[in-house]
Amino acid sequence: MVSLSLPERGVLKVLCLGAHSDDIEIGCAATLRKLARRRGGIELEWVVLGADRESRAAEARASFEALLRGVVKKRFTVKGFRDGHFPFHGSAVKDCIEGFKRTRPDVIFTHYREDLHQDHRLVAEVSWQTFRDHLILEYEVPKYDGDLGSPNTFVGLSAAEIRTKARHILGHFASQRDRTWFTEDTFQSLARLRGVESRSRGGYAEAFYCRKLLWTI
Repeated sequence: MVSLSLPERGVLKVLCLGAHSDDIEIGCAATLRKLARRRGGIELEWVVLGADRESRAAEARASFEALLRGVVKKRFTVKGFRDGHFPFHGSAVKDCIEGFKRTRPDVIFTHYREDLHQDHRLVAEVSWQTFRDHLILEYEVPKYDGDLGSPNTFVGLSAAEIRTKARHILGHFASQRDRTWFTEDTFQSLARLRGVESRSRGGYAEAFYCRKLLWTI
């Protein structure tokens, strides 16, 4: 497994795009924690597009504040696009995401482009339409649809890091606990599988799809 490292110096500008309140945490919470610990730190823009109920918006904000307490430069945005109806509001979603071009991010975390959930897929498509000269990493969200693929980029993690992530998600998104897949072992199992695929030293990993990467040597 070939490894590449980000430079430790300088602030890394990170944009996270999530269709729903818990998507970013499920997809890349542990990776964001690791990035926040790098010497240069991160400047974080966190965007939740589909929190159409006050309770869901409140969950998203509380999770954001608790997940990355040590990050000083961070901004949280929540929109009210209706869950399951993003394609019917495509123009408004596109305008919203395009508004974050001003942040000039170094790396963007967004949904997997082949995700079978229509909201997730639209966010991924618009991400690529909007950010044409950026490093985009597409995260994965396990669910009923059975659309997990073969990611090609991994962030190695330990069992403790994944356990912390899973418990954070379960502790902050009570509205989702009735879903049969929304369990600690789901998140741990997926991370363990990705850890096997990437030969992670810690045994676990979060996985991403990186479709374009310019390697400057």
